[in-house]
Amino acid sequence: MPVVINRSSDQRNSSLSDTLMAVLPYRLYEEAASRLYGYGRAEEIRCRLDRRTYITVMGENIALDHIADRQDMEKMTEQIFGGSLYAHRETLAQGFVTLDGGIRVGVCGRAVIEQGRISGVYDVTSLNFRLPARIGATYGAIEGLLRQGSGALIFSPPGVGKTTLLRSLASCVASGQKPLRVCVIDTRCELSMCDGSLGNADVLLGYPKGVGIEIATRCFSPQLIVCDEIGSEAEAEAIELAANCGVPILASAHGDSIDSLLCRRPIERLHRAAVFSYYVRVSRQGTRLEYNIIPRGECRDLS
Repeated sequence: MPVVINRSSDQRNSSLSDTLMAVLPYRLYEEAASRLYGYGRAEEIRCRLDRRTYITVMGENIALDHIADRQDMEKMTEQIFGGSLYAHRETLAQGFVTLDGGIRVGVCGRAVIEQGRISGVYDVTSLNFRLPARIGATYGAIEGLLRQGSGALIFSPPGVGKTTLLRSLASCVASGQKPLRVCVIDTRCELSMCDGSLGNADVLLGYPKGVGIEIATRCFSPQLIVCDEIGSEAEAEAIELAANCGVPILASAHGDSIDSLLCRRPIERLHRAAVFSYYVRVSRQGTRLEYNIIPRGECRDLS
């Protein structure tokens, strides 16, 4: 039977953050807040040029009356970048920008390419605001495994709740009467939400995962390293080196099954190296997150 995680009471809180109030057009903000009242917590707000805006609540896409015109898109873009594309160019190269509070904004438009890399975007036609959530502390089984020194990989399709669960676990394990020394590699500035929500964890903010993992291992004597959305060979190499130094890893990756995970070469490499003792599949039923813990020994043989 899957374990159920109840999200916190903010599921019925219709208020949107001050960050969104500063970025969204006033008419859009007011309509979104009004439509959310008593309905649930917004997961995404998707604005498209000259098209109706949609909000996503509990996986359902709801059309609003507001239509973003060119002036709306330009003002939102100006607020998002704060007048400096350069400050966001590393994440923008991956198609997004992270705002205060851990809000990730996907950006669609015409790319500026310099030396083979995206250095900017103009003529923005679509903005997707993904809003982070917090969940209640009913995940003691995973916490217990981490406190015993086991590594774990959390996986699910995009948008289900991996980052939410990862953030909550990092905060919990770094707190309490017997906290672990936890280092969080927060490359996209989403895990920490820049608000102190990770408590006693040491946060390396904006570092590339491989570099951050190396620094954490060498300089912070961590008992657990946490990072989100792994998948490259460079990240796998850094994680394997940290694990060989005796540091457990808590990470997440996109995937809908163990087989789909292990078809990816970097994840297969970490599986063969026994970096993760457990795999945790996250799914969602309405406002609830559910997870299944799969011991490494129950995964298919790769030999």
